[in-house]
Amino acid sequence: MSALKKALFVSVLFVFVSAASAAELKPVKYVFLFIGDGMSIPQRMMAEEYLKKTQNTGLRINAMPQQAITTTYAANSFITDSAASGTAIACGAKTNNGAVGVNEKGERLESIAEVAHKSGKKVGIISTVTLNHATPASFYAHRANRGQSYDIGLDLVASGFEYFGGGGINGHKGSKNKEGVEQEDIFDLAKKAGYTVCRTQEKIKALKRGTDKVVAIGSETDLPYAIDASEDGLKLADFTKQAIELLDNPKGFFMMVEGGKIDWMCHANDAATTLSEIIDFDNAVKKAFDFAEKHPSETLIVVTGDHETGGLTLGFAGTGYASFIELLGSQKASLDVLKKTFADYAKKNPEASFDTMKALITEKSGLIFAADGKGKNGTMILTAAEQEELATKYGDKKYDELSNAVIRFVNHKSGLAWTSNAHTALPVNTTAWGPGADAFFGMIDNTDIAKKLKQTVIQPQRQRRVFRR
Repeated sequence: MSALKKALFVSVLFVFVSAASAAELKPVKYVFLFIGDGMSIPQRMMAEEYLKKTQNTGLRINAMPQQAITTTYAANSFITDSAASGTAIACGAKTNNGAVGVNEKGERLESIAEVAHKSGKKVGIISTVTLNHATPASFYAHRANRGQSYDIGLDLVASGFEYFGGGGINGHKGSKNKEGVEQEDIFDLAKKAGYTVCRTQEKIKALKRGTDKVVAIGSETDLPYAIDASEDGLKLADFTKQAIELLDNPKGFFMMVEGGKIDWMCHANDAATTLSEIIDFDNAVKKAFDFAEKHPSETLIVVTGDHETGGLTLGFAGTGYASFIELLGSQKASLDVLKKTFADYAKKNPEASFDTMKALITEKSGLIFAADGKGKNGTMILTAAEQEELATKYGDKKYDELSNAVIRFVNHKSGLAWTSNAHTALPVNTTAWGPGADAFFGMIDNTDIAKKLKQTVIQPQRQRRVFRR
């Protein structure tokens, strides 16, 4: 092919792709948007590899046919926070870090959820963290500061959205206002606004179809990490399934589901707990696909992340080109639980030596104390130097540092490492399935997600008949 023909071919292809990207999307009856907070390509690849090695399967979110690399920067920073990225995904405009539902000038933005609600669809907002946290708040609140918890709670009630489920509402009791008057509890205000407020798992499980407006609180704070949760405890998939049952109606619904604690354990550099949160998130997406099987031509499912957290690297110098991600399954508790467990043990056994602690460390993390201290790749055996580090931290009563070291050794023996305890500018992966999914391809920005989805949640107008003489 000549250089001219190649140039013409590329030009035609560019025009075709640009036209397809800009094409108007048709309305869809049921729209799901799943957001893994802190979940980028490395996190998804880690979970994919783990499932392939341990269950001979992969993530459902990675098997979706349409894929788009997605940039995440904020208006005032190359590295975004969850408020700015949540607002971009929800509303389709950039804003400054810390702001929810407003642009960089502080002007109110309209979210996908609000467009859907105006159009007659029912709306559900679900998260494993508190419901007035930055990402869920971006879909109904309009505040300059994500820390305005009580005010964001007021916006939650005022939204009129039909289903809120998952974690609690931070700062719901409020405080005294400028006039010295005690602010009314957000839950009481929700009840006055017609919401059925359920603050126990028993009441949530007892909800029946036909209940109009619901605030379903599975925990007064955030839901337990999946790795620590009881078998009968409510998980993200349970709230997703319930929301589907309660929201289904002739005009359809829009639902945003957030795996909010993926981010928290990426901040903590706890790969095993992050892994369990991603699998838990994937299980929630599977509930949407169960529903979509019954409504294949009416259901659009989009999955994305708001940013990457932790700078996860799928490789570690100590293991070379080898990878042992399946070893993450040896860890049986989150970093938070490890810290409490080790501190409680030391408090109850103040005279106990480190030797008595070894069995507890092995039980919770899978790390093995070998007498010769000759650790090997592909095993959880601690080297002599690693054992000495743990013993020193225990002897110095630095139990948080002891827990962090245990997690670090689990990561390294699995062939993983981290570069940060904060967010990074790494792009995320957006995947999609269903009518309109082909709009999510190539290289897009997180604002494009809202721009595209706003088109899908608008109810189609009835065509007027024109009579001609």
